[in-house]
Amino acid sequence: MMGWGKAGEVDDSDDGPRTVLTAHRAGLIGCRACGRVWPEDEVTCHRCGARLTPPDRRSLQAVWAWLIAGMIFYIPANLYPMMSTQTFAGLQGNSKATIYEGVIELIHHGNYDIAIIVFLASIVVPIGKFVSIIWLARAAGRPASVEDAHLRLKIYEVVEFIGRWSMIDVFVVAILAALVQLGFVASIHPGPAAVSFALSVAFTMLSAQSFDPRLIWRGLPLRRSR
Repeated sequence: MMGWGKAGEVDDSDDGPRTVLTAHRAGLIGCRACGRVWPEDEVTCHRCGARLTPPDRRSLQAVWAWLIAGMIFYIPANLYPMMSTQTFAGLQGNSKATIYEGVIELIHHGNYDIAIIVFLASIVVPIGKFVSIIWLARAAGRPASVEDAHLRLKIYEVVEFIGRWSMIDVFVVAILAALVQLGFVASIHPGPAAVSFALSVAFTMLSAQSFDPRLIWRGLPLRRSR
């Protein structure tokens, strides 16, 4: 008797192997814009009007291009100052700090909570996104079990969710530069690293958005034993 198993698997028999049913094998194609599923011969989504395109590993070229650009701009974002502070028109010196030096300075002044937030958002999260996108791009379309596919999907959703929070360092610098402009007394200006970091985050977000999550399910085996 044929029945439905979990994760879109069809039971060929009570004790035999199960066919892993995906939209592609069912003759369907999903819309990347709204998620609606249509027959393969459709070329336009009737819900949102977007063009229907089948998943293709050649789309990973855009993923790699945006990712490499983000990694290139992440290097000067950590080497150059993120923010420069000038006191009494420079008579008491100028203070410049990179992202890492800013974290150390926050710890030195006892602001441990803010230091942890900046460290996670500006160092841990970007590097984690780089590693995750590289792993997803290499694994896309390759053989995988149903459990592996669900793991890849969860990692992709996490990368999509935390992408916007990487901008917290740039937001802080922008707010301080707008508020602390006291002329001769004190002034704060964004450093060259702020632009590089913003571009790195933007390119990484474009890389994640260019990734086609439908490729995650293309590598599932035709059959899977219980």
